[in-house]
This record gives sequence, structure tokens and C-alpha cells, in this order.
Amino acid sequence: MQVSLIVSVIGPDRPGLVEQLSSAVTQAGGNWEGSRLVRLGGQFAGMVQVILPESQLQALESQLVSLESAGLKVTSVHSGEQTTDAANGTAVNLEVVGQDRSGIVSTISKVLADQGVNVIELATDCKDAPMSGERHFHTTAKLGLPGNIDLADLRYSIEEIATDLIVELDLNIER
Repeated sequence: MQVSLIVSVIGPDRPGLVEQLSSAVTQAGGNWEGSRLVRLGGQFAGMVQVILPESQLQALESQLVSLESAGLKVTSVHSGEQTTDAANGTAVNLEVVGQDRSGIVSTISKVLADQGVNVIELATDCKDAPMSGERHFHTTAKLGLPGNIDLADLRYSIEEIATDLIVELDLNIER
């Protein structure tokens, strides 16, 4: 029987970390299904979905311990049943850009949660604007809308907070 795990890793960034992680998965007889890896604040952080035979779980755990001795904090959890985005409703892409301000993510995520919207993926970044030097916030997200939500209502709810936060929105239905 095949099992699916989500392995998360974090530690000081350095060359070779992805190779070490991928080698650990391969040596345990696992298959690297998908991942999100990033450098944040000088730290390497990531999550990897690994599929492997249940009989190889112990081998993977041993390989993950070796990563910890190399300076990475590693955790793994069984990911459970596989679901498709279609089962979760309509998939929508959201993009928000504006002046950086504390609470932007909290405010937008509250609107989404209040309407039963599932955040499938979220990426945020802050950078200095080229001309003014002001800090600009940018986020992209993939959302799963429940079947009973009206896209126009969701757009209106987010736009209501946008003027307060000086945020531009681009909400596109994923094809």
C-alpha cells in the first residue's frame, strides 16, 4: 500500500540542501510528488509531498533523521486522502498589490474565511517601490470557492477593504 506524507524542513540556507532532501527521499524508496521550497530571512524552508510504500516508512524516517544532523529541523505528517480542487468548488486566482501595512494578510484572510473560501496556496512579498522607495505588498493566492458563493459578492467584499488598505485586486477565474 502506498502512503502519502508531507515533509517540512527548515534551517539555515546553504547550497546543496535540495539535493540532500531529494536524496533522502530517493534513498528511502520514495517519490517526490510536489513541493514548495523558498528562502525566507536567510532560512531555507519547504514542504515536500512524498509517496512511498508503507513498508518504506521506517527507511524514510531514518533518512530524515540524517537531515536533522545536518542542521535542518524536519517534521512529517501523513497527508491522508487525496482530494481534487474540483471537489472543493471553483478554483480562483487572487492577486493583491498595494502599500505595505501591518494587517493586510489578516484582513484579507478574514474576509475569505468569513465566506468559507479555502486558501489553497498563498505567496506574499514586500519590496521597495522603484521610484518612491515606499514598501509595497504583493500577494498571489489560489482559492477554492464553495459552490454557494457568488464571485461578484466575494469581489465586492474584498474591494470593500481594499480602499482602506490601498490595495489593488485582480481576481481571475482559473481555467
